[in-house]
Amino acid sequence: MQKAVIVALILFYSVHFNAQDKLTKAHQETITEFIGFFKNNDRQKIAANVSYPLKREYPLPEIKSKVEFLDRFNEVFDSKLIKTIVNSNPLKEDDWSAVGWRGIMLGNGDLWLDYDGTLLAINYQSAQEVKKSAELIASEKKALHPSVNKFYKPIAVLKTKKFRIRIDDLGQGRYRYASWSKSAKISDKPDLIIENGEFSPDGSGGNHHYTFKNGKFIYQCGIVVIGEENSSPAYLTIYKSGKAILSESADLVQY
Repeated sequence: MQKAVIVALILFYSVHFNAQDKLTKAHQETITEFIGFFKNNDRQKIAANVSYPLKREYPLPEIKSKVEFLDRFNEVFDSKLIKTIVNSNPLKEDDWSAVGWRGIMLGNGDLWLDYDGTLLAINYQSAQEVKKSAELIASEKKALHPSVNKFYKPIAVLKTKKFRIRIDDLGQGRYRYASWSKSAKISDKPDLIIENGEFSPDGSGGNHHYTFKNGKFIYQCGIVVIGEENSSPAYLTIYKSGKAILSESADLVQY
């Protein structure tokens, strides 16, 4: 089983959850209702209780609407994930648990619900999504400038007011930062490439950031998987000699 970060992006690492809250009876009833939608194969009700856009692991496109959700239902929910949901028990802490303001998680974070039963995130990738992702990655590698078209796995593309930033996993715990101006093409050579990046989790909800050091400068890119209402999905902060000189919110985008 692979993890998605979605919204995508905690699909590729495991998180240990240490600060869990007790589920109330009302929460357990909400979970039971959610499980019932899958037992009855009621896709309309499932689709009606989703927080859109629903993120998928890059480079898979996010699911923007109920219509798209229903169209891609079989792509996202394979028999294994459906079985996990249907066979789960709201009374068992190993199955469902409350994690503070982040919501309610299934297992180790395969799926997240808000406390009202709204589906927030699916950190799971089906075999169909794995295949589709591989095809998209192959297409990206052909389009990218040769200086950045070799990597183990793509992580994300961020767009700020000024920049388009690509983060790639180079393997063995190394990450690469590549930055273009917004008007540039991905076939152009990036304005800046840094290959010494490090990954850091931010708490237990899947939020995380990447840090890239370049002389006196530090570039920090954050990915928000489970955020507060109206929070940006990503951000860029640039430090010089320890002082923040630029901070911009960012969107997670496709090329």
